[in-house]
Amino acid sequence: QVQLVESGGGLVQAGSSLRLSCAASESTFSRYWMGWFRQAPGKDREFVAAINWSGKIIDYADTVKDRFTISRENAKNAVSLQMNSLKPEDTAVYYCAVRTGTVLAKGAYGYDFWGQGTQVTVSS
Repeated sequence: QVQLVESGGGLVQAGSSLRLSCAASESTFSRYWMGWFRQAPGKDREFVAAINWSGKIIDYADTVKDRFTISRENAKNAVSLQMNSLKPEDTAVYYCAVRTGTVLAKGAYGYDFWGQGTQVTVSS
């Protein structure tokens, strides 16, 4: 079973940047889609970004497009989320997740393994 550990969250001011990282426990992660989701208090977990095994297929939620960049380094069993121009509405717990299916999925139910999450708080 893949274990995922996120890091890089924190408290920043609006307009700042943060880089989240997610480390997987085993190399088989390199075969799979990786996704980032977030969940704000009282809201459902929502899709942020996803990247396929090769890094050649990427998708973003409209709310983060042109501000966030997802990337992966299969040799290091890692995926990252570079977040620029942060807004207060980006405040949430951010989770990385692994999808063993073969096509893109934007619903949380489509992902099989999850990290514990890292808090991102953006002050105005």
